[in-house]
Formats: sequence, C-alpha cells, structure tokens
Amino acid sequence: MNPTVVPLPYDDTAAVTARLGSEGPALLKRAYRWMLVGRTLDQRMLALQRQGRIGFYGPATGQEGVNVAAGLAAGPTDWIFPGLREQLVALVRGHGLTEYLHHLFANGLDPALGRQMPCHPTAREVNYVSMSSVVGTQITQAVGAAYAMRHRKDNAVTLGFFGDGATSANDFHAGLNFAGVFGLPIVFGLANNQWAISQPVERQSGSPELVAKAAAYGLPGVRVDGTDLLASYAALREALATARSGGGPTLVEFVTYRMTPHSSSDDPARYQRGDWADRALAHDPLLRVEELLHRLGLIEAGWTERAREEIDVEIRAAVVEAEKVGPPLPETMTNGVFANASPSSSPPERT
Repeated sequence: MNPTVVPLPYDDTAAVTARLGSEGPALLKRAYRWMLVGRTLDQRMLALQRQGRIGFYGPATGQEGVNVAAGLAAGPTDWIFPGLREQLVALVRGHGLTEYLHHLFANGLDPALGRQMPCHPTAREVNYVSMSSVVGTQITQAVGAAYAMRHRKDNAVTLGFFGDGATSANDFHAGLNFAGVFGLPIVFGLANNQWAISQPVERQSGSPELVAKAAAYGLPGVRVDGTDLLASYAALREALATARSGGGPTLVEFVTYRMTPHSSSDDPARYQRGDWADRALAHDPLLRVEELLHRLGLIEAGWTERAREEIDVEIRAAVVEAEKVGPPLPETMTNGVFANASPSSSPPERT
C-alpha cells in the first residue's frame, strides 16, 4: 500500500492564508489545538477502557486533520453523518466535552440514555447524527437528508463520512448513484485509512484509487492527502461551496494512515506488516501542523506545552464529572420508543 498522494508544500504565511482563508494563521492555531484535543482524548479514553471504566473505544488517531477540517469548514446549518471516527467533528462544532464523556460512560446524562454503543455519540444541537456500526448505512441516510434539503429549499449541505471498507457496501453505490442523478447538495467524505479492520484496501477493491469510483455515478472526485490539514480543509471548503451553490455532490477521498488498532477490541499485530506503525508515524497529521506552526513562527516558546496541559486538565475534569453521574433510571428505558413513555403493564385486548 503506497498511496500516490503528494504532500503540498506550505512554506510561508501567504500559502497558509490561501488555503485557510482570511483567518489564516489564527485558524491554523485553533485547528491545531482541536487536533491536540482529539489526540489527548484518544490516549485518555483508551487508558480508561483498559482500566474497565468505559466499555469500548475506537480511536481516530491519524485522522485528526480531516475531522478538524470538517468541523471548521462545514456551516452551522449543515448536517454531519459520521462514519466511525468523526467524533471530533461534533466537538469542533460545539458539542460539549463533558456531554460527550457522559455518552462514553453511558450514564444518566448521556443524550442516548445509555442505549447507544460507546464512541457512537449523537449531538442534535450541532446537527450531528448518531454513528452506526452497520457499515455504510449512513451514506444513504445522508443522501436522503440532502434530498429533503433540496425539497425544502434549505441553504444547507450534508457531509457524509465513511471508510474505505464502506465502498464495498451496497449503500455506497446506491447513495452515490442517487446523489449523482439528482445533483443533491452533499459532500461524500471517504476516509481511506487503508484498513477495513484487518482487511487491506487492495483486498476489497481493484481500483488503485477509490476516488475513481465517483466517475461511474457522474460525480467529480478529489483525492487529498488526509494527513495534510490545509489540503483537507481547502478540499472540503470547495466541495461544500459547490454543493451549496447548486453544483451538486463531490466525492473527496482523504488518504490517511491508521495509527492505532481499529478499536480497543483489536490486535493489529496479527495482520499488519511490522513496519506499518513507523510508516504511519511518518505521516502524523498532528506533528505536521506543529512543525508548520514553529516554522512560520506562529507560536511562542512553551505554547504547545501549555496547550497540552490545559487540554489534559479539561479532559480529566470532564471524566470526573461524568463518573459522578449514576446510570440511567430504569423508567427511562422506553423514552422515545413508545408514544406513551410508561406503557401499561397489561397487554392490550385482542379484537
């Protein structure tokens, strides 16, 4: 696996501004801090899972650049349909860190009342739809939402994420075909981390570049170095603007490197080559942004260390708050399930 994606050079602040817009360097610092939040959260939550304090965790280490870029590029009225590693998008859009921790602990303040899998948050207040472990189902859901937006004449776009493995699912083909035929306001974000759990990408597709599949459905396709925050942000911003202006959907393939196990239940040593971890580390999106900030002189000495300490304190405080809360009350079990939240204990009479 050797993706033919050439990293784009950014050697001066003018180039940064060209990619990030008028906010330029300030937005780059903000994006870096959010990437630090994602990285620190992954490390802390994996540790909690090993301690038995949460049940499951799926890290997004190596994909922070794409997720932060999506959170910053999407408009406030746009809807996000995540794959399995886009939790950080919800946080960037304004979902509270403590509320997200309530979800991971499945406690009484969890928005899903403890019924959803860990790492599958739902954040209605920021238009972030719950994840699903069923591969690819969110693609057709995102397309349906885009069709509804077109019907209602909303000035909004759906952004649907999925992994390389989902390109082998029926929903991928049905979704892209429908969106292409009707020219819907949707951006398809293909996060190609080159592994569908233990299955390498070349074992599931004969296309050396997955973005080539877009042409079959009449969609433009863009292949981006997903470890490059600036390139990811620029590609998303352009695709979202095209969809918003009536130009139809775009498939954006982000080539990334999975830097961790698929989840806390996975052992990649059983199937990955021995040099994979070193190759992935060489493309670390967080280090790329950190090096860029230093090279451009955009952060003073000690700024990175202070940011790391602040974020660690924030996450630890959120963990303390979440662990204080007890489990959901038994009487909430049917909330949102039945029209009557407390159905009668007596079965209805047969007619």
